[in-house]
Amino acid sequence: MEEVKLLGFWPSPFSCRVKWALKLKGVDYEYIEEDLSNKSDSLLQYNPVYKKIPVLVHGGKPISESVVILEYIEEVWPQHPLLPSDPYEKARASVSTSTGEEQVKHLKEAKKLLKIIEEQGLGKRKFFNGDSIGLTDIVFGWIAVWLDILTEVAGVKLLEPGSFPTLQAWIDTFKEHPVIKENIPDRDRLFAFLLAFNKGVREKLIASPTQYA
Repeated sequence: MEEVKLLGFWPSPFSCRVKWALKLKGVDYEYIEEDLSNKSDSLLQYNPVYKKIPVLVHGGKPISESVVILEYIEEVWPQHPLLPSDPYEKARASVSTSTGEEQVKHLKEAKKLLKIIEEQGLGKRKFFNGDSIGLTDIVFGWIAVWLDILTEVAGVKLLEPGSFPTLQAWIDTFKEHPVIKENIPDRDRLFAFLLAFNKGVREKLIASPTQYA
C-alpha cells in the first residue's frame, strides 16, 4: 500500500476537510502538523509555489487545494462515496462545493450562502448526500464548526436563535457524527487562536495600512 501523508494546520477548516474525508473512507495516513510561521522543508518541497496547507502526499506525489484533494480522495478510494450516484445530484454537489470554497474566504457573503442552503440545499435530507455525509457536507463543515466562533470574534451576528432551522438541524447532526466529533478542534482553543490572530492582523493594519490595502 502506498504511503499517505497529510500536511496540515490544526485550526484550518481546509485541513479538517481532508481529515474528515480520509477518516470516513477508512484510509490510514500520517498527519504532519505544520508551523506556518516556520514552514517545514516538506511543505516547501511539496507545495513550492503557494506554500500552503493542506497538502496530501500519496505515494510520494503531492496534491494541494482542499477541494482538489477531496476529489482525488473520492477517485482513489471509492469506499463510502462522498458524491451521489445520480448524475444530476452529483453535478449539484460539485457546484455547491465550488461555492463553499469561495464563501469560506468572504465572511461578509456568508449570510447569502446560509439563505441558499436553507431554502434550496438540504430539503428534508439528513445530509446533503442523503443519509450519509458527502462531499458537500465536508466542504460546508466550516459553517458547523467555525462560523459561530468567527462571527463572535468579528462581532457579527449571522445565526440568530430560530433562524435557518433546517441549517441548524444539519449543524447539530453533522457535529454529532462520530468521525466529525472526534476530529474537530477544541472550541476554546480555536476561539483563543482566532481571537489572537484577529488582534494581530488589526495591529499590523494600523501599523502599516498600505501593506493591506
